Amino acid sequence: MKTVDTDVLVVGAGPGGSMAAKFAARNGVRTLLIEKRQEIGSPVRCAEGIARDWMEECEVEKDPAWIACVPEAARIFAPDGSCALVHIDRAGNEVGFVLERALFDKALARHAAQAGAEIMLKTSARDVIRSNGAVGGVLGQSMGEAIEIRAQITIAADGFESQVARWAGLETGLATGDVVSTFQYRLCNIDSDARYCDFHVGSFAPGGYVWVFPKGHNTANVGIGVQMTQLRTPGETKARLDSWIAGQPAYRKGQPLDLIGGAVSTCKPLSKTAAAGIMLVGDAARLINPLTGGGIVNACISGKLAGETAAAAVKRGDCSESFLQKYEKAWRARLEKELIRNYMAKEKIAKLDDEAFNRIVQTLSEVNPRASSLSLLLAVSKKHPELVADFVELLWA
Repeated sequence: MKTVDTDVLVVGAGPGGSMAAKFAARNGVRTLLIEKRQEIGSPVRCAEGIARDWMEECEVEKDPAWIACVPEAARIFAPDGSCALVHIDRAGNEVGFVLERALFDKALARHAAQAGAEIMLKTSARDVIRSNGAVGGVLGQSMGEAIEIRAQITIAADGFESQVARWAGLETGLATGDVVSTFQYRLCNIDSDARYCDFHVGSFAPGGYVWVFPKGHNTANVGIGVQMTQLRTPGETKARLDSWIAGQPAYRKGQPLDLIGGAVSTCKPLSKTAAAGIMLVGDAARLINPLTGGGIVNACISGKLAGETAAAAVKRGDCSESFLQKYEKAWRARLEKELIRNYMAKEKIAKLDDEAFNRIVQTLSEVNPRASSLSLLLAVSKKHPELVADFVELLWA
């Protein structure tokens, strides 16, 4: 068996993993980033929307090479066709740039390499190594060969279905109501408006929504998310999207360039994301926005915090759970309040019917697109107090 020794091992070369590797390596410790696929960033598994305001925090410079489109605003469409405009600064973590995600992921991995991290492709974990009660690396395969990678710190960045977390004994269970099934086409030959990222809400996507994110001239990612508890038959998510597209003159003549299906978690963050020798970042820690299903920004932020904590732990010679609480406390201070609030909102919005959506969106259409979330909620409460009574607690969350 091939054996490799490193200070910090990062499993998964998505945005969170690459960010963790970058900041661990930059802080002077040996860092290895492994990716189970033969190509970083492929296949693409998201709508490719991302905010702009996190980049300075994570030291990422805008690069036209991985930006497909720069929308001006988001539009929210109700079942009756009513439309509300939300300015880009108020539209959340999924609106700002529309990425060429494969190129974006490669760019972040390149930044990790430039900081000093080593990258190994076609290298997958099969189990964790335990040493004196702590995680001490992983057992796996690399290019078809058995491999043992020993590390003082292992950072799990292997997605919401993280096996590394489960092997390490961390609780990662998910309720069916906290999982959304997704399906997306990249459609060309459509009548899309590149100025906007569009969100369509209603009973056609129960517990979720349909999105249209522009990718350039007459091309867009058109996808749907449906809460798993609302599905009754195999293939229903795709069928719901196909039905919705067929009813849209702007999109029904479109032709697919690619398609992807999958699932995302829309739960609260895990109660524990660090133990002796291991930390979880991004989707593996359930740091996905429960309201939208987006996770790139939170993955990058948590990856940065984990990488910095890992380097500090190695230098100190203390990889205990107690020391790694620095990471746990840091990401919770930065992200948890908004994630919990959005989870509460998600639970309440899932109970709205089409008529409620119609009334809410119609009211929002009359509000300044730059209005704050509080202003939007107050505007709806004035016209339809019965619709927002259950949301009052969100103001204080």
